[in-house]
Amino acid sequence: MDDLTTNWNHLTLTDKEDPGCSLDEELRSPEFVIAIKFLTKRTLNIDAIAKTFTPLWHSRNGFRVHNLGDHKVLFVFDNKAELDKVIRSEPWTFDKHLIVMERYDYDSNSSIDDLTPDKTTFWVQVHGLPIKFMNVKAVEKICEVLGKVTPTANPNESEGGNFIRVRVSMDVTGPLCRG
Repeated sequence: MDDLTTNWNHLTLTDKEDPGCSLDEELRSPEFVIAIKFLTKRTLNIDAIAKTFTPLWHSRNGFRVHNLGDHKVLFVFDNKAELDKVIRSEPWTFDKHLIVMERYDYDSNSSIDDLTPDKTTFWVQVHGLPIKFMNVKAVEKICEVLGKVTPTANPNESEGGNFIRVRVSMDVTGPLCRG
């Protein structure tokens, strides 16, 4: 028992080691970050990724790319509006493979390692509804079984003639629902 007590005392911090560090909000980076998981088994070429998305995203200030390993990449933007535009335009692909995005929330105080991109937003079309249910509210209710429905601001985006479409954020780690 004395050995355990002696070993425990070696594990405690000394007065010099204990003060710790507290970071204030003014030290926070003014950047906006998206973590992206590439759903491919191929090795990633970070330069090719940056060259592919630069013209697609039309970012005025550009963005920086950081490889996290395990097919995860951080995209760092200087402008929140540009980041929002990229996320609103989901889904994105690279080399014919889906990429899954997750916005890093600075207010959560979580680590980048805690990010687990597993959802992406798709346009889902619903066909064959009776005329009395051919409206956005009914289609949103139907699509809630797939995932989180994102309401559309413009009703013209949803109507497609003989179908209605809505944006649904779905978990891509499991199989799609049948039926």
